[in-house]
Amino acid sequence: MARRDGVMATDLTLYLDDEPGALAHVGDVLGRAGVNIAGLCTLTTGGGQAELHILVQDPTPAFEALEGAGIKVAEEQEVIVLDMEDRPGALAEVVHKLGRAKVNLATVYLATNTRLVLGADNLADAKAALVDLPASVEST
Repeated sequence: MARRDGVMATDLTLYLDDEPGALAHVGDVLGRAGVNIAGLCTLTTGGGQAELHILVQDPTPAFEALEGAGIKVAEEQEVIVLDMEDRPGALAEVVHKLGRAKVNLATVYLATNTRLVLGADNLADAKAALVDLPASVEST
């Protein structure tokens, strides 16, 4: 299912022109800087823009590389990263716990190695709600 004590990481939000090669350019910039992209999610928002979320362990080198390439980071948020079992219902078990704890999720996507990325209005409440996941849940 998920790790009991979710690892903390950083989600960076960028807004790019919705055109061929824009994501490749970001990948090149971060790759040259030695920044590992642990997860990402992108979608078009209309009006010629795409919203890109990038998961990184250490945001400083990512910020420096992107800024040096003229790419603005619009938002930075600390997120919880949970190891997940790849099976039907695993997501529901986690988000039901958060819902019962009245935690409003702002960002959710999957990262490499079947990990769930969660950004919430109140990250402390989210972590507290996830502490008592079932014993079958492994901890990262």
